[in-house]
Amino acid sequence: MKAVIYARYSCDNQREESIEGQLRECLAFADRKGYTVIKTYADRAISGKKAENRPEFQQMIADSASGEFDVIIVWKIDRFSRDKYDSVVYKTKLRKNGVSVISATEPIDDTPKGKLMESIFEGFSEYYIRDLAQKTGRGMTENALKGTFNGGTITYGYIIDKDKHFRKDPATAPVVTDIFVRYAEGEPIRSIVDELNSKGIKTNNGRKITYHFINWLLKNRRYLGEYTFREVINTEAIPPLVTEEIFEKCQKRLSDNKHKSASFRKFDEKYLLTRKAFCGCCGDTMSGISGTGKDNSRYRYYQCMTSKTKKCQKS
Repeated sequence: MKAVIYARYSCDNQREESIEGQLRECLAFADRKGYTVIKTYADRAISGKKAENRPEFQQMIADSASGEFDVIIVWKIDRFSRDKYDSVVYKTKLRKNGVSVISATEPIDDTPKGKLMESIFEGFSEYYIRDLAQKTGRGMTENALKGTFNGGTITYGYIIDKDKHFRKDPATAPVVTDIFVRYAEGEPIRSIVDELNSKGIKTNNGRKITYHFINWLLKNRRYLGEYTFREVINTEAIPPLVTEEIFEKCQKRLSDNKHKSASFRKFDEKYLLTRKAFCGCCGDTMSGISGTGKDNSRYRYYQCMTSKTKKCQKS
């Protein structure tokens, strides 16, 4: 019989060497059974919870339709899947293609006893991943309550000290504060982006500042000093980089501009100063518009967008 080997390790407490160990035991098992191994598939540092997130696994399932192999050998059944539903779905697909899954280290065969053992192993595997998720969630909640870093990407403007607490980054914290102040005072996001890029200021991963980056930054309540995880909101864990007043001004302007964006599509003509000129009264952006006179002549001019809502009397 022709066989392939599938190996996987997740990010928790496992290393690249664990793949090699799985392959070694699977190859020894295949040799004892007289199987010919024609290929190996391996997903590295990927959880077994959801099969759609494992590219090598998906490729193996697709390849099973070719009829080139009869058996998939795994080190343990939980390497195939830790989700009971996924396990049933993909094993059904494999059976239709004439392929079975065999564990190299567990007493699973086609007998009723073997099928019972397989079901038990799958049940324990799913219990493990769900229990781990629950414990991880509790740990992350405790971290939020204590104000310690939960992992992942560090928020721009901060650094994490040796005790895993948030501290202002001397290099980027002033940049964040400046962005909020400038936007609250009426400067467009595009202008802020261009100016920061002209100075060579980068994101945490060394990329250029983008419109979407600034838009995300302006909405992030972490800059108010709020550390949020699920239902927990800790207002004493992070040093704020912006005042409540400035933050709320930015939110209002973001909301107003979101509603205005549709109106810009109404203008047929191109006005070079649209969203680049500013109202001398309220500081909001000016936009080019046009109208028709009594004699049907077309005239064009710039108008403060805030004046359209009667909040600014000067256009």
